[in-house]
Amino acid sequence: QVQLVESGGGLVQPGGSLRLSCEAPGSIVNINSMGWYRQAPGKQRELVAVISRGGNTNYADSVKGRFTISRNNAKNTVALQMNSLKPEDTAVYYCNAVVIGARGPYWGQGTQVTVSS
Repeated sequence: QVQLVESGGGLVQPGGSLRLSCEAPGSIVNINSMGWYRQAPGKQRELVAVISRGGNTNYADSVKGRFTISRNNAKNTVALQMNSLKPEDTAVYYCNAVVIGARGPYWGQGTQVTVSS
């Protein structure tokens, strides 16, 4: 199963910033939407932000005004700029790509984001 490749997680203090990046291999074509999900311990995976091929975005209410999603269609990449991080943002973050005509979405392996003093 082809996976997306994520980078950029880590440990940051409350109020700090992190930038997550994700790249889809060149073998994946016709990507429609790309997005980021997260899963905290003991909780279900939830949508954080999604961006369409045309650049339309949608954010979870909990991150609006703090997180910004962007993508580069030519490079098959998506990024998540996270500012004003809070302890409740601590989770494993997963990159997602929905491909036209594919059986299911593609996922990354996950990257840990920990917000703690």
